[in-house]
Amino acid sequence: MIFQLTIPVFIMYLTALLPVFKIGQDQLPFTTKEREANIPDIDLLYQRLNDPELPLAAFRSSMKVHRILVGKEQIINKNVITIIDFDKPSYHDRLFIIDLAIEKIIYKSLVAHGKNSGEVYAINFSNDFHSHQSSLGYYLTGKTYMGQHGYSLILDGLEKGINDNAKKRSVVIHGATYVSHTYIESYGRLGRSFGCPALPVNLVNNIIDKIRGKSLLFIYSSNENYCRDSSLFKSFLSNP
Repeated sequence: MIFQLTIPVFIMYLTALLPVFKIGQDQLPFTTKEREANIPDIDLLYQRLNDPELPLAAFRSSMKVHRILVGKEQIINKNVITIIDFDKPSYHDRLFIIDLAIEKIIYKSLVAHGKNSGEVYAINFSNDFHSHQSSLGYYLTGKTYMGQHGYSLILDGLEKGINDNAKKRSVVIHGATYVSHTYIESYGRLGRSFGCPALPVNLVNNIIDKIRGKSLLFIYSSNENYCRDSSLFKSFLSNP
């Protein structure tokens, strides 16, 4: 009789504890099954983003660089990472903005490359003044200003000899009418900049407001020289 009376009491306590257990599970970034499969957490996040157009090598490297720079307190706007994939032709969406807080790609956009980097594809890159070429590598976004091209965003290159002249070269994010599907329909590609990653006019303000204030931006290419010379890319690409 005593045993029968204690069962409902036990169930009552178990029911009261279930929400506590549930909260604990919800706070885990990945399930026990995923962890037992020994899949690296960066790759699991990539799977959750569910967009094969996002280059995996660039994503892996960006996540690792992001974690290091957050640890060094160099990144303030911590919830977003921007990746530009210059392996893609200019008539494709090749800018990706990832919101790490909600684990979603919140913007995909056309983006221009420098006029001397190539026609449809960006194949030549430079850190030199007056080269009118794009510069690969890692950047921190800076302050905004109103300039010749309207609302614009300063970029600080983090890689010596690769993109550290970006600010002095006035390589910034700005809007441009030649970054549009209408332009592509007429010319088969986007127009080109003097080295700036120019964006569509209808998106540039919202994108700048999302990523400004020291967030991480990575202009990526599988370019042999960059992959060989970039200490950031090489250091954090291996052993995901």
